[in-house]
Amino acid sequence: MREPPRTLTLVGLGYSGRAIAARAAAGGWRVRATARDPAALTPPPGVELVEFAAPGWAEAATHLVVTAPPGEAGDPVWAAHAARLAAAPLRWVGYLSTTGVYGDRGGGWVEEDTPPAPGQPRSLRRRAAERQWEALAARAAVDLFRTGGIYGPGRSALEEARAGTARRILKPGHAFGRIHVEDIARAVLAAAARPPAPGLRVLHLVDDAPAEPAQVAEEACRLLGLPPPPAIPFAEAWARMSEMARSFWAENRRVANARTKAALGLDWAYPSYREGLRAILALQAGEQRAEGAAEQGELRGG
Repeated sequence: MREPPRTLTLVGLGYSGRAIAARAAAGGWRVRATARDPAALTPPPGVELVEFAAPGWAEAATHLVVTAPPGEAGDPVWAAHAARLAAAPLRWVGYLSTTGVYGDRGGGWVEEDTPPAPGQPRSLRRRAAERQWEALAARAAVDLFRTGGIYGPGRSALEEARAGTARRILKPGHAFGRIHVEDIARAVLAAAARPPAPGLRVLHLVDDAPAEPAQVAEEACRLLGLPPPPAIPFAEAWARMSEMARSFWAENRRVANARTKAALGLDWAYPSYREGLRAILALQAGEQRAEGAAEQGELRGG
């Protein structure tokens, strides 16, 4: 007798959530994604939308992915569905967090077993949310995915370079970790497909090459055949930064990923921003060719 498809319940259909949902549906999962207003969203093909406030999805969840961030009032899922989560038949939970929970490490490396030390208010909220999900580890496998800077099609240095908003801030040695959105989806589904025994696991979703933002901006411009933006010394840039931007630049750490890749049996499709940006550019060029061919077909048909 054929087994029914596995069901993946996803809370948060934003940039990363859509990539996870689309890959899961294409891979044979039954996928349900919550939304505050399902009528206002168009989900990826094969993805069923359910109302976030409805009780049924939380009561029946077995494999749960949460991408929704905490707010001032804490984790939104626990605030709305704590009792239902406590009773749900959960086998595996994947919570997308941030490497920001490690705080500033002066450029040093952090491993998956490095204790968190958040310093920014948003990172403190993330760590508090992590602890809520950790509480389920006594009866389910709980994976905390601590992600670096997320990029991909429509959200990369290429778009900034085209728009003329790219900046080349010079602060030698201050590198950031990044991860392509499709590698996030691959990692999450690899974990969901083979959940370990109940317990807690920390996984680092960062690529193999932490890099200075100026290097990424330069590579994007090179790929597009554009001149790089003017170099800006860090002290000059700091004076003009928003508080949000300052909070990012105030912390410096490099995040290791070898244990994560070994645990998941994965190598990244995009091990650095170089491969990632080239792939995005190739995808966009293919989309433009397809649009051009469609327009030509419409003209001939007319």
